[in-house]
This record gives sequence, C-alpha cells and structure tokens, in this order.
Amino acid sequence: MLSFFAGDGAWLTALALCCCGQNPSVWILNYDIMARFRRRTCIILLLFILFICSIMMALKTLRPDRAGFGDPFGLGLLPELQQQTVHLDNKQNSLNRVQGDTITHVNNLHSIAVNTMKASMPPVIKLEEELSSPNYNFHIFYYSWFGNPQFDGKYIHWNHPLLPHWDPKIANNYPKGRHNPPEDIGANFYPELGSYSSKDPSVIEAHMKQMRAASTGVAEGLDRWCIQGVIVLSWYPPGMADENGEPTDDLVPVILDYAHKYNLKVTFHIEPYKDRDDRSMYHNVKYIIDKYGGHPAFYRHKTSTGRLLPMFYVYDSYVTIPEIWANLLTVSGSQTIRNTPYDALFIALLVEERHKHDIQRSGFDGMYTYFATNGFSYGSSHHNWASLKAFCDSNNLMFIPSVGPGYIDTSIRPWNNHNTRNRVNGKYYETAFSAALLVRPEIISITSFNEWHEGTQIEKAVPKRTGQVVYLDYKPHKPNVYLELTQKWSEKYRKEQEQWLM
Repeated sequence: MLSFFAGDGAWLTALALCCCGQNPSVWILNYDIMARFRRRTCIILLLFILFICSIMMALKTLRPDRAGFGDPFGLGLLPELQQQTVHLDNKQNSLNRVQGDTITHVNNLHSIAVNTMKASMPPVIKLEEELSSPNYNFHIFYYSWFGNPQFDGKYIHWNHPLLPHWDPKIANNYPKGRHNPPEDIGANFYPELGSYSSKDPSVIEAHMKQMRAASTGVAEGLDRWCIQGVIVLSWYPPGMADENGEPTDDLVPVILDYAHKYNLKVTFHIEPYKDRDDRSMYHNVKYIIDKYGGHPAFYRHKTSTGRLLPMFYVYDSYVTIPEIWANLLTVSGSQTIRNTPYDALFIALLVEERHKHDIQRSGFDGMYTYFATNGFSYGSSHHNWASLKAFCDSNNLMFIPSVGPGYIDTSIRPWNNHNTRNRVNGKYYETAFSAALLVRPEIISITSFNEWHEGTQIEKAVPKRTGQVVYLDYKPHKPNVYLELTQKWSEKYRKEQEQWLM
C-alpha cells in the first residue's frame, strides 16, 4: 500500500480532500491543466534552446575559415589591441586600393588577425633595426685587384713581383723574382679567406660583412655591426689596370649591390694612369656618375651648404701640375666641372707640406694623407695634422687624416724595412685614431681594408707557416681584432662629434 500511494500522489491527495469536504473532480481538473502548462513550458524552452543553438551555428559559419588564436572577433574589448587592429585595417585597405586587389572582407579580417597576433608577440630581432647604423664619416680604402685560377684563370697580385730598389748597388743585395701562390703570396700576413679572387661573390659578401661586423656580439649568434660606412674603391678607367693587375671596372656593379645589402656606401679612389689630365678626368667622372650614380649605394656627401655631392679621392694628384687641375676644378677653368651635373668633391693626396698650396690653387675641395706610416711623409706624420687642419679650415677645405694599423711591405720591397711600423698588438692603430680625433676632422679615412702588399689591412688574418715562409699574424688577439678596434673608435668618434656640435 505504501508503494501505491507513493507512486500515485494525486489519488492520495484526492482522498485527503474528500476527508476535508472538497470535490475531488475539481481538483483533478486543475491538476491536469497545470500538468499541460508545464509540458507546454518545457516544449517552448526546448524550442528556444534549439533556436539559440541554430543562431550560434549560423554565426560560426560567418567567421574566416581556419580561424585560430588571435581572431579579431572580440579584440575590440581590449583597448590596446583595438588600436592595433584599426591601424592594421586602415593599412591593409590602403594597400588594397593602391594595388587593386580583389580580396574579400573575410580575407581582410583574417589578415588583420594574423598581423595583430604578430604585433602582440615578442618582436623577432631584425639585424638592421636592432644594431648600430653606419657612420658615413668613416671611409675605408678597398682593393678589388686580387685573382686566382678558379675565377680568373691565374693568380693576380698574390704573385706580386719583388720590386727592385732604384739604386742598382742596393738592389743587388736583395732577392728577385715573383711570389708563388697559394703558399707563397706577396704579403707579410696571410688572409683568413686565403689567396682569394675579388670576383668571387662569396668573398665580396664576406668583405662587406667584415666591414660592417665587428664580431663582438650583441646576442648569441649575432655579430655586432661595425659603424663603418663608406668604401673607397680603388678604380681605374675601363680597360686599364695597374702594372700587376687586370681591369676591374666590371666588378663595380657587384660591389655596389653587396654594399647596398649591408647598408654601406661606395665612393671612388681614382688611381694614376698614363696621361691622366683634366680632360680624361672629366670623362672619368662623367662615366662614373652616369653609370653608377643612380645606384642606392653610390655615396654622396652633404656639404655645409646642404648640397649632396659625389666624392672622389685622387691618388698621386701631385703628379699633375696645379694649372691642369685648375682647368677642371675651378669655376673659370676651360674644362670646368663646377656647377654642372658632374660637379663633385675632389680630395687630393697630400704628401709634402708644399702640396697644400698646390691643392688650394688647383681647386680641390680637400686633402687626405693616405699613408699608414707615421713619420714617412709630412702628411702621414701625426704631429702635422693640427697645422694641416688649421690650413684647411682657413681656406674652406676638408682635411681627411688617414689612420692605419701598421705598415710592412718587405714581401714586395725587401729593402724597405726602415719604413715598417709595428702594430704593437693594436696600439699603433689606436694611437693613430687618437691623433686624428684631436684635430676634429669631418671625415676619417682608414688605410686600409685589404692592401695586403703593404701590410695595412684590417681584414681578418690567420697564422700560417710554410716550408719557406712564416707569416705574421694578429696574435695574441683574434683574427678580427682590428675590426673590433675600428668599431670601438668609430663609436668614440661618433660621440665626440656630437660634443663638437654642441
């Protein structure tokens, strides 16, 4: 009986109502109405839930396909992400208008989502943005005259001859002949890259990296960038070369391209050649500017008047008399280049003190000292730089001192030992930089990146010993020590320049 009444509570309630004097049929009717109401309510609630689910499924189909974490939906609730999303949306729409793309709205949202996710992630290190920008007031002399059998069919310059002394009595005391690469090269140091070819693209790129990187590392696996901006490229007119080399003008476009890749600039070091005069120089400058002047790596110097002009270093300029140069470099000259599309800054080599007056009369815009041998010439002697700078300042000329890590050329001039300048583990180089900074020059030039014959290179060198030759090296330091020192003094130079301008 207990289970019966528990299983049918309505009859139990009716029996209780009868005992209380109420009509059980009325109550049963009311109960039936309430039961139907509850069923109707449940059905309506179920239909509402199904409706909501269908709406959600429909909305989901409107989202971009394969949408993942970082979708733009709901990002507007976060103010900082909302700002990024609006910016990216505007940028994308602008690009679409310019390019005429027919990208749908869904794809635009997907692009925004991806870009916003990238913006919110820790930034990936970009070498060009994270590291130092180049200092275009550092100019370094560079030579592209080396060759080897793989790229040139023979060795060029590495097999440099032993040059005889001009006095036959002295010359008879020294050996004669040529060097025999790859073990025996015309240099006292041995390059890390070996007896390379200047035509080898991998060598050109390695050189650009070395000129730009000081290998001290801002982060593991990355090189710290050397603040070294302008390559002064040794140049002969097309079809011409030095007596031990081959024409190299066809390499200029490749060098410009690689220089641009590493944010370096290129200017030209016009070498002496037979019958060089005002007319031939005019054609040289016109050729260079017409052919290479449009390249983004082509160097132009901003003058005090705000003009951007190409710059040309003229080696052995003193060989040509001032009157000939004046035809080209003065406004009234018969072959004047001034105020023409080929106007430029022309920098003459100063060797002797008297050359400063010749340079002024010739119409040059400045002077450089080139030689890395302190005391070898008036111009290369550090103690003369202050007076040369004062002369240039008073005559509206640029003074560009040349610093170098040392000098030794006995591999090709065995009789020239008295002009050797020991590197003293980098101290000679630092002394030259210190002397240069004392005169506050606008530009400092470096002799050289890779003039291996004269031992002035800062390019990486390695220890090497053969059966006949023991090469010098940079020990106890690493092969990159002179790149590191260049980085150090470039930063110091930049800081001091900022103080000079205050």
